[in-house]
Amino acid sequence: MTEPILSVRGVSKTYASGVHALHAVDLDINKGEIFALLGPNGAGKTTLISIICGIVTPSTGTITVGGFDAIGQPKRARRQIGLVPQELATDMFETVESTCRFSRGLFGHPQKSDHIEEVLRDLSLYDKRKSKIMELSGGMKRRVLIAKALAHEPHILFLDEPTAGVDVELRRDMWKLVHRLREKGTTIILTTHYIEEAEEMADRVGVISGGKLLVVDEKTALMKKLGKRELDIALNEPMSTIPGDLGDWELSLENEGKTLRYVFDAQAERTGIPSLLRKLADLNIGFKDLETSKSSLEDIFVDLVKEGGK
Repeated sequence: MTEPILSVRGVSKTYASGVHALHAVDLDINKGEIFALLGPNGAGKTTLISIICGIVTPSTGTITVGGFDAIGQPKRARRQIGLVPQELATDMFETVESTCRFSRGLFGHPQKSDHIEEVLRDLSLYDKRKSKIMELSGGMKRRVLIAKALAHEPHILFLDEPTAGVDVELRRDMWKLVHRLREKGTTIILTTHYIEEAEEMADRVGVISGGKLLVVDEKTALMKKLGKRELDIALNEPMSTIPGDLGDWELSLENEGKTLRYVFDAQAERTGIPSLLRKLADLNIGFKDLETSKSSLEDIFVDLVKEGGK
């Protein structure tokens, strides 16, 4: 088994105010994977990323990045990482190209014009390379942040809420870039509120809430284990209440009583659907249509966060 490119062990963070931002997080990230970290605001996503990137000091725990101890060898560990933060943080009076060159130099890399040019072209920034950042649109400024993060050819790229508040075109370009980077062997770790993007992009998913990592699993395995299916039964006549004789099934009324919804475990040996339909017939409850659907990653995420908060 190959060694993970990033290993987090027992990392916690308690601020001077007494706030426990993280609770003993363990996490391994494999080389070349796309990992999505999902969680509500204040869950600890940005704190965890900031600790890994050396911006925040952990209260406990160890972090290994590309074989280097992030606490004992911070410069070597940090060179492995590119970070695209949520907030725009760069010199507005610098040009796009000089900003990227400066960022590359900060990590001790010799200037490499062909790499900087490739990054700028990939992000549709090459025509703006001589422009000052203050002259760019909001979307273009976000592209500059990504270019800066990629300037020193990192092995791991962190994208902290990368598409929050950006236009559709930039979002599409960004995900194309993510795919290209992964093809080159770059490991991508992203946090996002756009759960459908994580569902589409990620190989594995972690859910964090209240500073605790609730679950980490392959996306498909997570959905298989935790995903439920729903059977919507379109009734001939609307119902105001669910008859007591249907108490053996997990039912709810939707669509102003016109739809009877049954939630069931698709992996169970017995789904309960045949017996439910027989019971409806016994009770003379007529229906005109049946439709099944499976849980999305968003449904699973909401359920996990609810359970984690208990």
